[in-house]
Amino acid sequence: MEVTIIRSPRRHRTISARMVNDCLVVRAPQHVSQERLDTVVEGFKIKFQKRRLKEALDRKQSLREIVEKLNEKYFANALKINSIEYVIDQNSKYGCCNYTQRSIRISHKVGLMPSWVRDYVLIHEMAHLLEPNHSKSFWSIVSRYKLAERARGYLLAMGFLAEDEQENVNSECMG
Repeated sequence: MEVTIIRSPRRHRTISARMVNDCLVVRAPQHVSQERLDTVVEGFKIKFQKRRLKEALDRKQSLREIVEKLNEKYFANALKINSIEYVIDQNSKYGCCNYTQRSIRISHKVGLMPSWVRDYVLIHEMAHLLEPNHSKSFWSIVSRYKLAERARGYLLAMGFLAEDEQENVNSECMG
């Protein structure tokens, strides 16, 4: 990513950035140290790269379309989802469902995984609209997806599986 830094004597505290075509234009105070500026610019680069990735994932295939197909196939179109989106600020979880607002957020990292893993994550979050916890009833809904076990193994191997889900995998394997 090309970076252009513009130092200004009129700027006193803030450092800002925006993309102009394929160039990251950073505006900074004249007096800011190069070390501090380098750190801030790295943060901006990561932020803008993630934003581009999210836009690319959204263009590739709409999560809304995928969820509609999964809703039809696994939930008989019983689910009403108000919003679903990829997010770039969700690094410790692969998905999150707010069942009261009927919204689902999916980590951009899931968008880079195989489609069958992405579908598992979506079904997992969709199941939370019916069962907000990880009860037996919840897991029976999720297990309708024929690649659920394989996808959970993939996520476990990638270090993406949450602790309570790892316990569930372990107890299912033992029992």
